[in-house]
Amino acid sequence: MATTVERVLPDEESADLLELVRDVCDGELIPKAAEYEREERFPREVFTTLGRSGLLTLSHDVAWGGGGVKQEVYLQVIEELSAAWVTVGMGTSVHALGTHALAKYGDEAQKEKWLRDSLSGERLNAYCLSELEAGSDAAALKTMATPNADGWLLKGSKAWITHGGVADNYTVAARTGEGDDPGFAMFWVPADLPGVSFGEPEKKMGMRGSHTAQVHFDNVQLPADALLGVRGQGMKMALDALNYGRLAIAACATGVAQAAYEVAATYARERMAFGKRIGEFQGVHFILADMATSIAAARNLYLAGARRLDLGLPVISDAAMAKLFATDAAMQITTDAVQVLGGAGYTEDFPVERYMREVKVLQILEGTNQIQRTVIGRAIVGR
Repeated sequence: MATTVERVLPDEESADLLELVRDVCDGELIPKAAEYEREERFPREVFTTLGRSGLLTLSHDVAWGGGGVKQEVYLQVIEELSAAWVTVGMGTSVHALGTHALAKYGDEAQKEKWLRDSLSGERLNAYCLSELEAGSDAAALKTMATPNADGWLLKGSKAWITHGGVADNYTVAARTGEGDDPGFAMFWVPADLPGVSFGEPEKKMGMRGSHTAQVHFDNVQLPADALLGVRGQGMKMALDALNYGRLAIAACATGVAQAAYEVAATYARERMAFGKRIGEFQGVHFILADMATSIAAARNLYLAGARRLDLGLPVISDAAMAKLFATDAAMQITTDAVQVLGGAGYTEDFPVERYMREVKVLQILEGTNQIQRTVIGRAIVGR
């Protein structure tokens, strides 16, 4: 079942939206999650269903086909999706991340050309920032876009790309210059252009239904208008997108933690040992109390950041704090859920072992949690 969280939402329309999400989770996500993850199958048809239900593009402007939903509500949708199947919750966030630069920095002509189609629900987007030698150090990226008579020639490779090989469009960070003037920029790259190719999906510990792969650009000819915003604005655009992405990862982590907690709490209420329910033992109900407290704290942290975004306020530290706390908490909570279930928790008879494997990557992507501490620390003491 979808989660039993009692949510405080801004209006009745938002409550109805969350009910729709829970129906989709119960009908389309939860029945498929374990099988697809075991078989490493990418659930493209699930994303199509989300798109046709209007759930894939909630955070974008209504004028271009989005839902126009506040971040406060959108991130709770991401949490619910992630509680049902984190591959889908994170994938929905990645789709929004891959559309962010076009939606926020693109001009009207670019939006008319690409955005409406991108928000149709039939197409999937990805975000290409990381490289094999430029992960947390994004400024070290080497992918190059060189101007020519027809627009731009794109050459390089990206690594650890969620939806790599299955997305229809890629937002790509690249240099446009050398030395002291790298001219970082963002480009809109359809997957079917000549010269775009993909590596094999990575073999991962968890979230195996989500395809992660290298993306290669071998002298890909882009039109002049593939440049989003202006040359030199790319790093600002990337960091701006990461603020949204980090809050979404916090919501993903909170969702998985909530799902693990509910399995553990149900098991503790039903499992008998020494003549009583194991949840009555202090050693177990203290664990459950800590789980519930950490989940509430994580949820309130990401919602605080979301509300600041909705007000147009800076969220760099807020997003870093939410991502840091929520993902670390989820790692502890899923580990504790396995412990509460004992031997049963270590088997595939229950989903908690999968949850524990899945949340590990949330401590790594969108900037490792060590990077989040650096971001927070610099905000406190300055560089």
